Amino acid sequence: MHIPDGFLDLKTSVAADALALGALAIALRDARRTLSPRRVPLLGLAAAFIFAGQMLNFPVAGGTSGHLVGAVLVATLLGPGAAVIALTAVLIVQCFVFADGGVLALGANVFNMGVVGALVGYALYRAVRKSLGGGLRGAVAAAAFASWVSTVLAAACCAGELAASGTVPWATAFPAMAGVHMLVGVGEAVITALVLAAVGQSHPELIYAPDGKSSERSSYRTLLGYGLVAAAGLALFLSPFASKLPDGLNVVAEQQGFAHAAKSLWAAHTPFAKYVVPGMHSAAGATALAGLFGTALVFILARWGSRVLLAAGGSGPDAGG
Repeated sequence: MHIPDGFLDLKTSVAADALALGALAIALRDARRTLSPRRVPLLGLAAAFIFAGQMLNFPVAGGTSGHLVGAVLVATLLGPGAAVIALTAVLIVQCFVFADGGVLALGANVFNMGVVGALVGYALYRAVRKSLGGGLRGAVAAAAFASWVSTVLAAACCAGELAASGTVPWATAFPAMAGVHMLVGVGEAVITALVLAAVGQSHPELIYAPDGKSSERSSYRTLLGYGLVAAAGLALFLSPFASKLPDGLNVVAEQQGFAHAAKSLWAAHTPFAKYVVPGMHSAAGATALAGLFGTALVFILARWGSRVLLAAGGSGPDAGG
């Protein structure tokens, strides 16, 4: 669902930038208030895992592929503010290092996948979980449903931006984008449920006290280690086998006749555009190496940035423990 340059006009891009920056400011304030120092490294892990997961496009019906967004997954474990920060780090690296998503469309991509997914998805998760009652099963079911809805809502926002730009009418863009992402959202829901269930078995406090205000004093070193190995494994060994089918937005662009408008304004400024590594003749090897590099870079960016920003805002909960 990464919007390239050329699909949105300037006024829509600027409006999306303003919305994304405002939401990011709120997310930073929320993270400073709620994210405990013990969990700060997990924000870097979450960003790395999401980057690697987004490389694994999976096929859906009609010759279309989709990929994990991951905002609800991160929000469920670390809170919505941390999720917005993690997704923003992922999208920045994808945009400027790999020319994946447009530079002028970066704000729209952050808003659609990061803000809508994290804030709206998390609010829906809390509401559904409350109605289902406590327990891991209720949390997993609520997160899966919220993930599916947030994927469709992000697609609807993308349709609205395309319509506002005059690229394609709303009456055409909305059913096309929402229809295909209803299928993509099923994959999002399944992945979210599986990961959440696995984490809930080893660190249930991440689900039952995602704001870090419980009395737990857990060490997350093991989770961090295994999580980084898993993220690196996804990028290194599985990303070369990801589906090559076009994603939902590209399929809609082809069907509605505006695919030719896509531009890559930043591709000439990075040697890793579209996950190609200079000097490597093996496409699979280049994808794997680029994925591993990107996963490490996102982890470093998210962890370093979160430490600096949280320190600037004062200590969060459990700071003195």
